Amino acid sequence: MTINFILNGDDVVVRCEPCERLIDILRGNFGLLGSKSGCLTGQCGACTVILNGQVSNACLVPAFKLTGSEIITIEGFSQTIEYQEILTGYKQVHLGNCGYCESGKILCTETLLDRIPIPSREEILIGFSGIKCRCTSPERMIEAVNLIAGERQRRLYGRSS
Repeated sequence: MTINFILNGDDVVVRCEPCERLIDILRGNFGLLGSKSGCLTGQCGACTVILNGQVSNACLVPAFKLTGSEIITIEGFSQTIEYQEILTGYKQVHLGNCGYCESGKILCTETLLDRIPIPSREEILIGFSGIKCRCTSPERMIEAVNLIAGERQRRLYGRSS
């Protein structure tokens, strides 16, 4: 089948099998390796992408559902000011990432702050519930997201959260 979708802001066309996984299309057809082939069952979050504005596990999305969709990978998101803002916030709280989960955590941070500019502790924990990695403590993640949220409020509105 032939599918058309938007990938990191570009209109793309790909020929593939209807049940081919998005993770395999991204890695095989486009050479985008930021999303990792982890568990392939949607449990670990290593394959996280933003699909139509929502965090999604690329290992669970079949090609036939992609037509007309917009997909943002870590490679596309890394070109934004928000990406730099998130990295700076992670560094300021000494949030270490193992590399396996890093792109998933960054994309979860972005989608969370896009939906909820000043999230509560519980909202932050829920926002990262799909990322299964032991490299970061939940408390450190909460601290980082709160810092990033405050910086974003100052950048966008000239005020702190």
